[in-house]
Amino acid sequence: MALLMRRGMATMASLKRAGKVICIGRNYADHITELNSARPKQPFFFLKPPSSILLPGEGPVIRPKGVDLHYEVELALILGKRVRDLSAQDEQAALEAIESYALSIDMTARNIQNEAKKKGLPWDISKGFDTFLPVSKVINKAAIPDPHNIELYLTVNGKVQQNDSTELMLFRIPRILSDISKVMTLEPGDIVLTGTPKGVGPVVPGDVMRAGIRVGGKELEEAKIEVAVEESTSSYEYAET
Repeated sequence: MALLMRRGMATMASLKRAGKVICIGRNYADHITELNSARPKQPFFFLKPPSSILLPGEGPVIRPKGVDLHYEVELALILGKRVRDLSAQDEQAALEAIESYALSIDMTARNIQNEAKKKGLPWDISKGFDTFLPVSKVINKAAIPDPHNIELYLTVNGKVQQNDSTELMLFRIPRILSDISKVMTLEPGDIVLTGTPKGVGPVVPGDVMRAGIRVGGKELEEAKIEVAVEESTSSYEYAET
């Protein structure tokens, strides 16, 4: 039985105060293939810190020294209710738990992630740097009548790199929220990233990423992201663990 409690409308400022950001990995078959990963038997998820969120107009994505930086465009769910032990068959409750949407780019330090996967270490560093989660403006729920039938795209310097429909998700949103909620209670304001389609790849300082959502072929203005990449000036530099 699901426990669901409602809160108010999400704002851009409230996204920074999200209790947690949960990311579904390997949710598009062609993306699994391009990274030579194993296809999961159930939704696989990990966390990104809310401090990685980069709001529109806050500045560039910062590439840490020594990092092979990759983009991954994803539909983000913004929760408006508390959800615990949700049934995967309860599609109505799952969709009602979503307060609004956003588009996001899950930036990944691919060389750090690959090392972690090879050595059986956590992925936290590869996903957790500041600016590693650019997001769009909050998208009103009514603008996306069916989150399983929208087009996600991402370009780098004007060249299309990712462009696929959410119809291709291996695990749909009710199953995603169900599996997460059986492990950890989802709270109002939590953000769930639903996975990335094929076409992920590197960006370097000087590149400009643009991403968006099309619903029925029509662009959603509030979903547009435009963000540049710059090199870090911090003292961090990647070194093998």
